[in-house]
Amino acid sequence: MTHAAPVMLSAFSTFEVGGQQVRFARLAALFGDSWRHAIVAMDGVYDCARRLPDGLAVSYPEVRVVKGDLLGNVRRFRAALRALKPELLVTYNWGAIEWCLANLVPLARHVHIEDGFGPEERDRQLPRRVWTRRLALRRSTVVLPSLTLKRIAEEVWRLPAERLRYVPNGIALERFRLRSRASLGPEPVIGTVAGLRPEKNLARLLGAFARLRAERPARLEIVGDGAERAALEALASRLGLGASVTFHGAQADPAPFLERFDLFALSSDTEQMPLSVLEAMASGLAVVATDVGDVRAILSDENRSLVVAKDETALAEALARGLADDVLRVAAGEANRLKAEREYDERLMADRYARIFAGEG
Repeated sequence: MTHAAPVMLSAFSTFEVGGQQVRFARLAALFGDSWRHAIVAMDGVYDCARRLPDGLAVSYPEVRVVKGDLLGNVRRFRAALRALKPELLVTYNWGAIEWCLANLVPLARHVHIEDGFGPEERDRQLPRRVWTRRLALRRSTVVLPSLTLKRIAEEVWRLPAERLRYVPNGIALERFRLRSRASLGPEPVIGTVAGLRPEKNLARLLGAFARLRAERPARLEIVGDGAERAALEALASRLGLGASVTFHGAQADPAPFLERFDLFALSSDTEQMPLSVLEAMASGLAVVATDVGDVRAILSDENRSLVVAKDETALAEALARGLADDVLRVAAGEANRLKAEREYDERLMADRYARIFAGEG
């Protein structure tokens, strides 16, 4: 007699396309039929469902969410846990904290994955959230993809060290092809892959690019979409950037765009371990980035001189240096690819998550 696979209930604040959602989709594909999946998005957005493989056992249970109704949501979520009877509850970030509270008296084994913070926690941890996390997560397994987050979980949230698991993100390296960037064309391409959200601060990148364009020809390509797109397009127009900036919108596969880029840029105010940087590394790109989260540690030693303060002028200067210095750009890109092969293969990540989800690691 064949037994049905156990149910994993995954609770997201949103299931729009983003780093944690794309990682979930890749893990679900790699785990195959070892789990049945129930996915709940607090905001009702399920755009990342199209990234899930055909044939996956997945459902999207309707669970009523009322913004601001903490106690009511906890009651409704607890009722959903009783009805769905998952083997495992997996929650993502602060936006799903009410699901953690609903499982304080456990109805399912619980894993919480914390990928980072929105703009409201960019510079400091909010006391109410610190205390809530301390209460809600003290008996849960908490997965953290960055050492910065692990330190916060230990020192600020004061969660038991034995409950914390550091699992770096990984990517499918074979999807990303290398090409020589030893010489540049007359209009080299700077590119980024990012959700167009406030914390990504694409306005900083546009401003830095405008400064660069005053000194030399170049193009900027932005892959991604979001609520800030119209405002960013308007800013590009005000800066006089015209056809030198292209907004490609959301793309299912960033690899062909990364192959075309000569230099990758990250202008965020807050990050932890962004998949976009790992994908740029796998493509053999040098990366110009703001010094946020684990980004400096993720990149190769050869690339770290291109990691700068969260400042438009500093970012512009680093972009100019990355384009002007062929030796630096090529060495950084080659070293980034080698580091990605050593440390960020998704098979390593999937093996660790499989053991954690099974309660073995």
